[in-house]
Amino acid sequence: MTTLFVRHAVSDYAAWRKTYDGFLPIQKANGVLSEAVYQSTDDPNDVTVTHEFATLEAAKAFTRIEELAKAMQRGGVVGAPTVWFTQKT
Repeated sequence: MTTLFVRHAVSDYAAWRKTYDGFLPIQKANGVLSEAVYQSTDDPNDVTVTHEFATLEAAKAFTRIEELAKAMQRGGVVGAPTVWFTQKT
């Protein structure tokens, strides 16, 4: 099991969340097995999301889909996200 972590700033959490929730079917169609959203306790526009995948390859492929980049832009992501992958052991 591979977990993809993505941390980014958003301009407006409520607007971002609407876009994120609308993207769930595309997540599932591209290998996301489960997901979670976290907000910083100090800044509600500092968001970390996790997505679980069966393999590292599936997780990396998900980060490259064009729809994801477009959704992040529509959702008001500010700047480049911080992305990392982990393996459950």
